Amino acid sequence: MTPIRIRKYSWQLAPGHIRDIRQRVFVEEQRVPPHLEWDATDEIADHYLAVTTDNEPVAVARLFSTLDETAHIGRMAVLPPWRGKGVGDALLHHMVGDAGEQFNELRLSAQQHAIGFYQRAGFHVCSDLYDDAGIPHLDMRCLAPGLIASESGERACPLLLGEDRPSWLFSAEHHMVNLLDSLAGQACQRLWLYDRLLDHDIYDRHQFRELLSALARRHRLSEIRLLIHDDKPLIKRRHQIVELMRRLPSRIELRLVNPDYPVTDQPFVLVDREGVLYRHDFYKPEGFASFANGGRVKLLGETFVRMWEAGRRSLELRDLPL
Repeated sequence: MTPIRIRKYSWQLAPGHIRDIRQRVFVEEQRVPPHLEWDATDEIADHYLAVTTDNEPVAVARLFSTLDETAHIGRMAVLPPWRGKGVGDALLHHMVGDAGEQFNELRLSAQQHAIGFYQRAGFHVCSDLYDDAGIPHLDMRCLAPGLIASESGERACPLLLGEDRPSWLFSAEHHMVNLLDSLAGQACQRLWLYDRLLDHDIYDRHQFRELLSALARRHRLSEIRLLIHDDKPLIKRRHQIVELMRRLPSRIELRLVNPDYPVTDQPFVLVDREGVLYRHDFYKPEGFASFANGGRVKLLGETFVRMWEAGRRSLELRDLPL
């Protein structure tokens, strides 16, 4: 890997190298029209310049925010002689570390051929293919940039469902919800959740509700099952997931456990056939998340099905008026 140094600038103070590299890569090499390359976002973005130890400029990118919790990475370009030498990886990792201190979500628009590059840095695809300036693109996001930044880089595709095999241990709620969102955001068909109750701080967050809503609307086979012990807090505090269930009743279903049937004391969330978030008990944010653990998901799935089939519908939620 080529050693580099990375510097950050505002557009007003940025050296000409940043514009030069983007001109060479995007406008001249990739034939992006100049009126699309140079936009008003440059004025509000932070601009990163990677240079070698000999002070030679080799790569650029920019970072800007649109919402308090979301930032966007864009205009990432590495000069041709420096590609394949780890320059882009180092620059992206640095930016994720910078952003992870402030933002809970990072987004970017990736050229189709670069999907694997961004997956190695902890991003996953979150859109269909689309055209941008005549080049196929997909949207990608990272829902745990703070966790990614703390990694040593030993994971091949951190947080990628079906690929990231080592488990992530957590002992703090904010790390737990980052992992939960990262799993839920990649669900293609199924999310099964078992807990004592739908704790508002964990499950009634805007981000998580939006991820559930997107999964429920994805296609007709989407399946969200919520299995809990106590539904009273849902009614007392007007849980927003209840409203989501009412809008999408065929995709989101809630049941209460049968107190006369054996149940487990360890809550968990299962995502598709590979993802699991597991807590050691109901009352502490301690446990692990796995993104590629089909064996454990299968075993927990069997446990979930047994409890689900013995469960009962919530009469109070059924009778609750809108």
